[in-house]
Amino acid sequence: MRRIAFLLIAGLILGGIVHVATILALPATATRNAFARIAAITVPNKVALLPQPVPGETMLPYVDPAFATAVCRFDLARGPLKVRMPITAAYGSLTFYKNDGTAFYAINDRAAGRRLVELDLMTAEQRSALELDEDETAADRLIVQSVAPTGLIVMRALAPEPSALPIVRGALSAAECTQQPAN
Repeated sequence: MRRIAFLLIAGLILGGIVHVATILALPATATRNAFARIAAITVPNKVALLPQPVPGETMLPYVDPAFATAVCRFDLARGPLKVRMPITAAYGSLTFYKNDGTAFYAINDRAAGRRLVELDLMTAEQRSALELDEDETAADRLIVQSVAPTGLIVMRALAPEPSALPIVRGALSAAECTQQPAN
C-alpha cells in the first residue's frame, strides 16, 4: 500500500513539473505569435494601420474595437528611428515591444503634453554615439533606448463613439516611423 501511495505521489509531482515546464516553454516555441503575424503584412520601419478587429480574426491579442490600431515593425540595424503620432481628441498611446511580446516602454498622449507624440528610438550603442548640438539639450528630446534591435511599436487611438472611428483612423494613419541616418 505504501508503494502505491509513493508511486502515486511521485507521478503527481513529475506530472506537475512537466506541466509547469510546458507552460513556461510555450511562448518561446510559438511560431505564429503577434510579431510573426505582423511581420507578414508590414515593412520594417513603416507604419501600417491595422484593420478593425473582427471576432476571432485579430492580428494582435486583446484588441478593443473602440480603438484604432497601427503598428511599426522596427529594425534599428541601420540607425535610430524618429517616431511621430498625432494626438487625437480622446486618448492615444504608444507601446514598445520586443519580438517575444515583452513590453519595454509605453507613453500616452497626456504624458507627451503636445499636439504630437514625438520621440527617438535607438539602441544603447546608438544612444552613446549621439552627440547633441549646443542649442539642443537632452531635455529637448524624448529618447527611448530599445532593449532589442528589432520589435514592434503599437499605436492606439480611442474613438469615443463609433461615428468618430473614421476620423481617429485618419489621424492615426498620419503616424510616422522614419529611419534616421546612422551617426
